[in-house]
Amino acid sequence: MGSTRGSLQNITDWFCMLGKALAGGIAIAQILGTNTSATAADTVVVRFGLFAESISVADLQTAADTGKFPRDLQSFTNSLSEQDRRLILGALRTKLPLNVVTISRLLNTQIGTTILQDLATALVRKDQAGAQALRAGFVLGSTAPQGLSILSFLKAYPSNRLEINLRQAFTVASNLNSGFWLTQQFMLAIAPQFNATTSQLSFPFDPSLSGDAQFQVLGLQLNDQKRKRKIPVDVYWSNAATAEKPVIVFSHGFASTRTDMRYLAEHLASHGYIVVALEHPGSNATHTDLAIKNNTRLVEPQEFLDRPKDISFVLDELEKLNQKANHPLQGKVATNNAMVIGYSFGGGTALAIAGAELQLENLKQRCKKNVTGFSFGETLQCVAQELPANRYQLGDKRIKRAIALSPTTSLMFGKNGLSKLQVPTLIWAASADKTVPALPEQIVGFTQIPSPKWLVGILGATHLSVKDPSTTMDQQGKPNTVLFGGEVVGEQAVDIRKYLKAIALSHAAQLTLDADKYADFLTPDYAQFASTQAFPIRLVTKIPPQAMFVVKEFMRQ
Repeated sequence: MGSTRGSLQNITDWFCMLGKALAGGIAIAQILGTNTSATAADTVVVRFGLFAESISVADLQTAADTGKFPRDLQSFTNSLSEQDRRLILGALRTKLPLNVVTISRLLNTQIGTTILQDLATALVRKDQAGAQALRAGFVLGSTAPQGLSILSFLKAYPSNRLEINLRQAFTVASNLNSGFWLTQQFMLAIAPQFNATTSQLSFPFDPSLSGDAQFQVLGLQLNDQKRKRKIPVDVYWSNAATAEKPVIVFSHGFASTRTDMRYLAEHLASHGYIVVALEHPGSNATHTDLAIKNNTRLVEPQEFLDRPKDISFVLDELEKLNQKANHPLQGKVATNNAMVIGYSFGGGTALAIAGAELQLENLKQRCKKNVTGFSFGETLQCVAQELPANRYQLGDKRIKRAIALSPTTSLMFGKNGLSKLQVPTLIWAASADKTVPALPEQIVGFTQIPSPKWLVGILGATHLSVKDPSTTMDQQGKPNTVLFGGEVVGEQAVDIRKYLKAIALSHAAQLTLDADKYADFLTPDYAQFASTQAFPIRLVTKIPPQAMFVVKEFMRQ
């Protein structure tokens, strides 16, 4: 991908909502546009069947400049609510902070071209140049002094009129982030099967509470010379740590850092575990920030292979330290008895190194069409279509258990790649996750995973709910759209993170002599016990038959 998926989603979202905004503001969002072309759109025509409505671009410009709709638009806008009128004015004034180089690179990627082709189906044209015309409007519009906006796009569109088939525009728009909406339908369908019950168990202690070990953090800069990758690592350890407990390795999400789950690493370390949080240099925040600055590619296809290899390399280096005389980690690191925890893109990484096979045949076909309905997670997986082979096995036998938090799975593991998993695996799904929607990314994939396995569903949780509060402070004030925003984070998500601390510790304990002591916390009863009114929690080891019927219906689509 030549720029951020958020940018592609903005372009898709804005264009699809243009027809809605101009036709009645049912769900006004954002669009695009400005001028450097000899021929430019001076009229927008919205067509629905035999009916058509023409709107002057000059009138839209007046509305944006004055905050009031001209008389010629009042017959149209008077039927709108005050909120919808404000939304239209806001959309007309909104600018995308992307320069012409970024826009051009973005739209000339494989995924960008496919999105343009999908959007072009909503245009009414006599020729077949809709995608090219849209690309020209976006690129030329971004050269305007005020940047890319709805009006700059319209003025740069290479025709004197932009005609939109409203029915098709609604169809394209309705498919935006289809996995998220299908997840909501799924949750409604199975809700009666998960009615709250009173837990009959009592629990002797609270595994979400911190342990007694006084941990410290050892920073390492590891260098894989063979693959030319420098890997920063934070090792959380204490004098209470022994090789009788597994080492726990954490893999972060896309464009993120090794502190994604700092609170969880600290919790596990306080109970005597060694936790190793690494950064993947081809997909961490440092890499993506630099790519945006330099207008270079955000992530290479090879990253899907390098991430699991990063973990194997770190385990190799830890074993050297484990045998190094007088090193603080000497004799403490059980590198042959490891557990991996991965979040988001890192969840897919965790599953891959735990034995799941990358199967890319279907991905390479699926990523060629109808991608406007993709979530961020699906689009990210489409980067793997450029890998030369169709199958990759990246498992490491030293991994004995896995936790995948909101993992990406729907495309990268194909039809049965997850069936290759060889270790007990816990999958975490958040019902309100827009980034990596639960139904296509976690629930469907869970059906492939061999037992023993656990599926945890947090009703009301979002994609960022599990992250360390220090990494989500930028979410305040962000708009809530169909594609992103509305995140439950910080203090709002305390109970979610509390439950994660409990089950992560209990999952790790299954590799120790304390396995029986912690087994009860990996049960539906404890999930019910830990539930709150705001966040009901459900844990299953097998999807119930009635819910499975809904899953199969989705898989047939």
